[in-house]
Formats: sequence, structure tokens, C-alpha cells
Amino acid sequence: MERETRTLSAAVREHLRQLCLHEFPCGTGSWNKSRFLPQTSRVWRELIPREEKALSPREETIEDLLGLVRSAHSPWALVEGSSAEDLFLKELAIQNPLMLKDSFFYTYFRSLRVVDKDVSLVDKELLKFVKLEELVLSANQIKEVDTTNLPPTLKVLELYGNKITSMECLCHHPPPRLQHLGLGHNKLLGPLESLYVTSNHWPNLVSLDLSFNNLTDLQSLVASLQTLLHLRLLLLQGNPLALVPHYRGFTIDSLARLCVLDDITVASSEKHLFRGLSHSEDLLAPEAQLLVTIGNLRGVLDSSVLDPEPGPQGPFITYNYYVTYDFVEDEEGEGSQYGGVLAEVGAWGSAALGFSGLLASQPCSPTPSYLPLPSHHKKTQQCHPLGEDILEEIIEDIEESLESGLASLSESGELEESIVSGASEPLPRSIDSAEELAKLRPLLDPRLCPSPGTVLFSTVPKPWLDVIPCNYEMQHTLKDLVPLKAFLLSGTVVTVVEEKILSWPVERPSSSDSPLAAKKDKGEKDKKEKDKKGKDKKQKELPKELHQDPPILRVLGSSPMVLEPLLAGEPFVSTVCNFGVIRTLEADRLTLNRKDYFLHFLYESDYQPEPLTVEIQIQLIQWRSTEEALRGLVIGRD
Repeated sequence: MERETRTLSAAVREHLRQLCLHEFPCGTGSWNKSRFLPQTSRVWRELIPREEKALSPREETIEDLLGLVRSAHSPWALVEGSSAEDLFLKELAIQNPLMLKDSFFYTYFRSLRVVDKDVSLVDKELLKFVKLEELVLSANQIKEVDTTNLPPTLKVLELYGNKITSMECLCHHPPPRLQHLGLGHNKLLGPLESLYVTSNHWPNLVSLDLSFNNLTDLQSLVASLQTLLHLRLLLLQGNPLALVPHYRGFTIDSLARLCVLDDITVASSEKHLFRGLSHSEDLLAPEAQLLVTIGNLRGVLDSSVLDPEPGPQGPFITYNYYVTYDFVEDEEGEGSQYGGVLAEVGAWGSAALGFSGLLASQPCSPTPSYLPLPSHHKKTQQCHPLGEDILEEIIEDIEESLESGLASLSESGELEESIVSGASEPLPRSIDSAEELAKLRPLLDPRLCPSPGTVLFSTVPKPWLDVIPCNYEMQHTLKDLVPLKAFLLSGTVVTVVEEKILSWPVERPSSSDSPLAAKKDKGEKDKKEKDKKGKDKKQKELPKELHQDPPILRVLGSSPMVLEPLLAGEPFVSTVCNFGVIRTLEADRLTLNRKDYFLHFLYESDYQPEPLTVEIQIQLIQWRSTEEALRGLVIGRD
């Protein structure tokens, strides 16, 4: 259902009605009628000065009536947040209510503020305000503005927080004296917007606010802004174009007259540092660079102390811990941008079937599968598309071991408790394994599944320590800036995962059971028996081959991380994610005893376990000088 159209003039009339300018204590009535009675003529003898008659007992003085409006405790006081103009009108309605006529309103107002009143149409009634210089229509429902209905005397026009998708509607007959135009927090997008910010439309513009829109073409926009000879204050933060490393330097060097950019004064030293950067326009790629750093992981529960000692037949249990976070996926999906840290194709199926080791050894896919499985690649390794032969091998291995993997899960009783990660969309699968994978689908933990359009990254899994150093550093380079802005507004999710792997000894079939042994001649059998005695001792020293069950993933903690400050101009966001206490007194006692520490005694009275925390920082890379920018370009080409 469409919203009803509400005009600006209707909102103004409604606001004046709510001020109650013709009701007590304003206007005229029994409370002040003697002041407005018609004056009768008097003879010259009666013109001698005399004392004024006392007011009627039912009337109030002007001071008392003004006090009712000004006092914060009065029931007739203005509501909180009222403007100075509202207070002036209330006081005028007490002192001289006969002045409040339409002609007075249209000639008196120089500033008109109609904020958050659901206005969707600026009508012709606004032209009656013949002296209007400032018009504030923020937080309304305006999609277009007919500039022929704007008074030519207007100097300030603010349309923040509306639904304007293009500045074209403002350029037909713009107010010629306009000095400030505020269009922040709208929906401006497209490369054509640069055509509407030239001196042909705004010859006297001093201040321009286009912040928090979806503008992406920095070079074209700045080229148009160069024609605004009086422009001194500019706000572009919150746009995708402001996420590129050269944003501030390129803008400052291109607009030599600029004094303030994004509420930060442009110093002469800053102009010197970025001198010449605007001449390297062809070398500046429209891509954003963000550096993610993950530090120490603390407060992890040592789950190994709660497991029984393994027997000769196993299971041998190992635990590893790692941290995951989701990040926006670049549409081009260049593998070198991810550095081999994201999960591999089909990895969620491998998590259920025990093939994480196989897939982790393969190169990264250009179309990752949104999984939290840790990759064991180093940061410097390049990712390449998986070849057809490698994919066929992976699929064959998965199909061959599906039946045995699911059987081992059912026998060990871990199927119901296992938590595995998965993609938000179904992955291509073979016909034979479709039913088995469908059974595993309900076991996916939502906290391990990234949001649509994002990819899950993780640190390298490490064994338990009291303080686990993640030592993770990853640079994300993204060319599609609009989804990046949406991602920063929504934030990321940081998760701590425990990986539990059960290993079992593999028993090899005896040689007597083999059908080939019966076909061997008696001489070879005798020779084998002679050599057997000498090899028995050596065979016992060899380690047994172990078969690993599918990893069992358990989420120890998950927390959102706010990234919106990066859009508002902050250079980085740094936090310590606190997931609460998961350690227990009994587990810590067992840990101290098993790890052969020096004598430690934990008493319940003074036991204060450390909460589960992880240090994480995300930095938006911005070049601080022309030299740094050119050095970054050379490194990028290498």
C-alpha cells in the first residue's frame, strides 16, 4: 500500500496548529480581554495622566502568561526539542496576538525547518515565503524536488535522510543564490551524478554534503567539483568511493581551494604531502584495501583433560582451535586477493566426511564455498582455479568414502553432536551422495555459516595453550565497492571454533587371507617364513597407520563486530571480543595436573577464570602521502 502524499504546506499548517497560538495562554480571551477592548474617545479634560485601572481578577498579566510558556514545569510549555522560532511565536501570541496573520508568517520567516513529518511533496505554497533563506526538510519521504517551487532567495537547502536517487531533479531551475546543499544519507548512485555538481547549476555553492550515498566514481566527481570555484567545504565520507586508499589525497590535490574535507581541516602540510597525486589518475585503481589482524586467543577450555586415556585400539583424540570471521566476497573472485585462507570447494562435505586434509592441500577456488574450515596455506601463497583433474579426484574420493564415513559417524555416536559448517546455497554434488549429504544438512550450525555474499576466513588451527597466539594477518583487496559498503554497515561475526578429531589404528589384512597367497609356490612361502623372523622386531617399531574420523566442530563463542566507523572516516576498528567464561574449576585443576606444572592449588573461593577473548583489528588502508601511494602502486604491480 502506497504512502499518502503529504505536502510541505500541509505539514507547516499542522505544525502551527499544534503550537496552539490562539488558545490560552496565547491569543485573546477572558484572560486578557481588557487589553484588546475597543478604545473610546475621551474629551480633552480626560486626557490628563492618571493611574491605570487594575486588571479584572480573572485576567493575567503578560509576565505571568509568558512564565507559563517559558517554565519547563508548566503544562503549557513547549515540547522538548522545539526550535527558537516556536518559542518566539508563542511569546508573540501572548504579547501581540493580533499580528498573527498569514501575511505576517509569509514575510517573517527566513528559516523553515520541517523535520521527520513524512513530507513527500514540495508544493507551490512555499513560494509565498518571500524572504526564506534556509529550508531544512531532513528525514522525510522526498524522492524528487520541483525546484520551480523553491523561493529564489534560498541560500541553504538541506534534504538529509530522504529517498532522492538523483540530483537531476534539482538542476532544472536551482536557486541561484544557494550556498549550501545537503544531500547526505540519500540514495544517490550512478556515474551520471557528477554531471549535476558543476558551476552551471551551482555557481555560488560554498558547502556541499553528499555523504553516505552510493557514489563510486571518484575521478569523475572530482573533475566536476573543480568547476565550483567557491567550494570550500566538502563531505563525501560514507560513499563507496571514499573507501579507496587514494581518496583523501587525490581529492585534496585536485581541489586546491578546499578548506575542509569530511569535517577535517585541510592543512597546508597535508596539501604538500599529496602534491602531484592527481596527475597519477590513470594509475589509481578503484579498489579498497582492508587489513585484518587477529592476535591472542585467551580463556580456551582444554577439552582434552576431560577425555579418558586412549586404549591400544583408540580412539586417539586431538583438539585444535581457530578463529573465523566473514568478509565480503569480490564478484571477480581473484584468488590472489584471498591469499589461500578461505575454505576450499566442497569443504563442508569434507568436514562431514573427513576430507579436510585432502582439500586443504589443494589450491584455492575462484568461487569459494563459504565455509569455516581452516586452510593451512601460508599467507604468501597464491590461489589458482582448481583444474578439472583435481576436481574429479576430489569428487571420486568423496564418493568412495561416503558410505564408510557415515558408518563410522553412526557407530561412534558422534553424528548427533557433530557441528559442521556449510554454504548458504546448495553445492553441486554427485547423484550417489545427494541423499547422504541431505541428511547432514540439518546439522549445520548457523554461527558457522556466513551471510549471503560473504566468505568465511579462519586462522590456522593450533593446539591448546593458555594463550594461543593466532598471528593472523590478511589483506583483502576488493573492487566491487557498493557491496563492501553494505557489508561494513552490517558488520562481521567473529567465532571461536574447537576442532575435535578422533583417530583409529588401521588393521592390515594378514597375508594368509589374501587370495593371491594361495597361488604362490611353496618355495616362495618358505623364503617368506625365513625372512619373517628377522622383520618382526623391525615391524613392531614402525608406527601404526591411523584413520581419522570426520572433524567434529564446536562453537565456543560467537560475537558480532561493528565496522560502521570505517565508513565514517575512522582509520581502523580494534576490539577484544569477549565471549564470556567457558572454563571450569574442575577442568583447570585437571589441566594443571596433566601438564606437569609446578604445584598449583585452585580454591573455589578465589577462583576467577579468564573469559574467552580474542583480539581483532580491521584497518581501512588510506595512503598518507603521494610517495606512499606510488610505492603502493609499484608493490601492487610486482
